[in-house]
Amino acid sequence: MRSISIVLLMLIVSTFAVDKNNFKTCEQSSFCRRCRKVQPGSSPYEIIPNTLNTYANHITADIRNNENQHVFVLKLEALKGNMFHFEIDEKSPLKPRYRVTDALQKEPTYESIKVSSTSSEITIISGRNKAVVFLSPFKIEFFQDETLVTSVNSRGLMNFEHLRKKPEPPAGEQEGAEGDESKIDPPEDDPGAWEENFKGHHDSKPNGPSAVALDFTFHQANILFGIPEHADSFALKSTNGGDPYRLYNLDVFEYELQSTMALYGSVPIIYGHGAGATTGIFWQNAAETWVDIAGISAEQNVMSSIVNFVAGSRQSDPPSAHFMSESGIIDTFVLLGSNPNEAFHQYTDLTGNGKLPQMFAIAYHQCRWNYNDEQDVAQVVAKFDEHDIPMDTMWLDIEYTEGKKYFTWDHTKFPHPVEMMKNLSDVGRHLTIIIDPHIKRDSSYFFHNDCTDKGYYIKNKDGKDYEGWCWPGAASYPDFFNPEIRKYYADQYLLDNFKESTIETGIWNDMNEPSVFNGPEITMLKDNLHYGGWEHRDVHNLYGQMQLVGTYDGLVRRSGGSLRPFILTRAHFAGTQRYAGVWTGDNAAEWSHLEMSIPMCLSLSVSGISFCGADVGGFFGNPDGELFYRWNQAGAFQPFFRGHAHIDTKRREPWLFPEDVKLVVRDAIRKRYSYLAFWYTMFYEHERSGLPIMRPMLSQYPLDKNAYALDDQYMLSDKLLVRPVMQKGASKVDVYFPSKNGEKQGDIWYDIDDYRKIERVGVESVSVNSYKIPVYQRGGTIIPKKERIRRSAVLMQDDPFTLIVAVDENNTAKGTLYIDDEKTFEYRQGKYLYLDFEFKDGVLSSRYIDETAKFSTKTWLERVVIVGLNKTPTSATLRTSDNKSTQLEIIDVKKTSFVIRKPGVSMMDNTWSITLNY
Repeated sequence: MRSISIVLLMLIVSTFAVDKNNFKTCEQSSFCRRCRKVQPGSSPYEIIPNTLNTYANHITADIRNNENQHVFVLKLEALKGNMFHFEIDEKSPLKPRYRVTDALQKEPTYESIKVSSTSSEITIISGRNKAVVFLSPFKIEFFQDETLVTSVNSRGLMNFEHLRKKPEPPAGEQEGAEGDESKIDPPEDDPGAWEENFKGHHDSKPNGPSAVALDFTFHQANILFGIPEHADSFALKSTNGGDPYRLYNLDVFEYELQSTMALYGSVPIIYGHGAGATTGIFWQNAAETWVDIAGISAEQNVMSSIVNFVAGSRQSDPPSAHFMSESGIIDTFVLLGSNPNEAFHQYTDLTGNGKLPQMFAIAYHQCRWNYNDEQDVAQVVAKFDEHDIPMDTMWLDIEYTEGKKYFTWDHTKFPHPVEMMKNLSDVGRHLTIIIDPHIKRDSSYFFHNDCTDKGYYIKNKDGKDYEGWCWPGAASYPDFFNPEIRKYYADQYLLDNFKESTIETGIWNDMNEPSVFNGPEITMLKDNLHYGGWEHRDVHNLYGQMQLVGTYDGLVRRSGGSLRPFILTRAHFAGTQRYAGVWTGDNAAEWSHLEMSIPMCLSLSVSGISFCGADVGGFFGNPDGELFYRWNQAGAFQPFFRGHAHIDTKRREPWLFPEDVKLVVRDAIRKRYSYLAFWYTMFYEHERSGLPIMRPMLSQYPLDKNAYALDDQYMLSDKLLVRPVMQKGASKVDVYFPSKNGEKQGDIWYDIDDYRKIERVGVESVSVNSYKIPVYQRGGTIIPKKERIRRSAVLMQDDPFTLIVAVDENNTAKGTLYIDDEKTFEYRQGKYLYLDFEFKDGVLSSRYIDETAKFSTKTWLERVVIVGLNKTPTSATLRTSDNKSTQLEIIDVKKTSFVIRKPGVSMMDNTWSITLNY
């Protein structure tokens, strides 16, 4: 039975479910409404003549606001890889303004520039790119190959509220008391400029108004996308007449769909794409941010189906985005990509690529709030084996702890946690446990005592330990921005400290927005204080990521630097991909939430966070059998695949549904396992290139305007097209097969289930039964599989491979395979195999991509399936690297495909070939 305090807390939180009144609108946010009131067309900002300074790779110049004569400094620099970066900050601020330092993976590499100037403009040339700075009014235009792609402040919406002293109230009047802000006479005509109230919470704003805002126009774009996290379409909609998209990490129970409301994470990267170019704007700011979208036509605001979108239609003005942040500086990267994939690579080159996870982490995970005790865990594990359903990881939510105290166990329910973990590892499985940032204020709890004694907690505005409410009741929050505190927290994961753990235990960082049940908007007060004297308002969206930095450090050191950590997080920011995977939070068991999982994960993927998934089946509510198996089928083709449910839902392990439902779910999970070699290769290639694993259709088909806004189907790498079934009772679904050149030429596609060939461009209505979701392999690709399905991925490590060769119109195909030990960092020391497969002129060949890399593996080639050839060969000849040849048997399977049986060649053979004989 849950404690009374937890019941009360759940009642408190439940009142926030889908109640928009508990979260601010732009009009209720003083800085947002001030920035939004700036009128376009006439900007008071101008470059001060004769202040230009030129350096090898950057320029500086002073900017003046002619309304108040305040002066700022512009720094504009060219970066390697077709990027620019510019900053605008006060020239002589009353105190330093916050600069984000934890999003980039490293200092960028700068490029040399050529500068020329006239009385009206400054031109900066870097390679094929050019930036033109206009002096009055201030504006920057960015060109690629002499084509204008993006402009800054062309709408004149720039706003930079310089720091100032608070004006004295008129004689005889008190300073504005709560609820009476009109008594203050702020520089701006806004009652919330110097202090602000929301639903009984007071924000003292000791530094006064400090907002920054700027508009960006995408001159070649037909579509804008990015700025996750929102439960909305992949293509961003016009916010004219509604609220801007909000970036402010918040704990939103049962979030509303088709909404610009803030959710758990904030990644301030936006892209504009058109047939001529793809441009990205990375607005590096961790404060609360709102983004207005303009120049999107009414047709483009209806995005969910193919027939409703014509990307070529546009209003007279090109699409634009207006970023508005509460504090910080203007710190912006401009990514000048020729196409989407180049822009995606540029962004991850700045913020880092997702790291290769252990193999178990990309297999199936079983979770709920909560598994009751050790016996419950053991029974669930045994049931997966009994029903022949693979599963790699069991998860425990907050109830495993002693009274919600992290790094402890409830020894009544879990008397032998290490033995329990060993029992899992003995059958090739893992355990993941939750560690949240709220720390129970309990004098018998070592972590709380240490944080209190050493001053490790975040402080309130008066310098005292901040206290809020979360699952443990009264709680405080470590200041992870302090390196000493972050190391202390990381040290707790070491086995010398957390003795009832293992080096393989996964960690789940939840509630790290941070969630504060009795705080404003269910989060922390903005005038709380962090390390360095920074207010929480300056760093809010980074808090969860700083916890991840500590978690990751602790897990790496826990294994002596040997094992790759597995971490899942809810809160996220730019750069989170370097440490953890992300899930889409507290969704519901509704068909609409299943549909929304795709655009949400696509938006995260193009923002660097490829390791994404949604709670399969929905966190809240009870899915019926059809929704449950359709969600498992969809989840099997998303990067992170986990079933999860709320504590008050019915148990929903697959065998608790009717037999026909269980068998479909079993089939979906087993299909995931058959493709794990392909998934693993994609994750490795993501670490190398930064390109998303789960990709919007426009990434592969940048010229097909009908594919731009599609968010009910997607690509996995450049090889599989996935279109889940997401409508109740569906017997058919529409699949769009794109054009390669924007006209009638398309790729060849093969249904992965029966190898049916599709040679068309446009929509095809595909029949589906309970087992079927449309998934197609693109002609010209080779995909590795393992078709001996075992109870866990760990136990499949030495199993043989199957290659699926799908030829294009030229009877050619290419693919890759990555192999290592599936768990350690030794691959970074060259202990791996990275293979390139090519089918050309009737010969399938293999070679090492990285010839210096070496890895010993027992794996071998069991089958080759070739689909799409016009005639079937009679036999095949294998030739190995030692020049030995072997005749191989061929089986004609379905006329559309044939199988080469048991080539038997080792995957360590660096140059083998199979020649078809006719």
